Amino acid sequence: MTDAQVWAIILALPILIAQALYLFIDARKRGRFPWLWGLWGLIHAPLPLIVYYFTVRRTGRRT
Repeated sequence: MTDAQVWAIILALPILIAQALYLFIDARKRGRFPWLWGLWGLIHAPLPLIVYYFTVRRTGRRT
């Protein structure tokens, strides 16, 4: 493993963990499958945030 790969992993881990925590906490507050969102946020970035915004956050708004 090269130094660049190690640094990429070191930089990606906090981003993924922060995203997963945000999705889990916000989905739990809204009652919308928190474990699903948290796990999906832990293995992908940034697609879960985009999908979460349009499926959970945006549908809860009043027009």
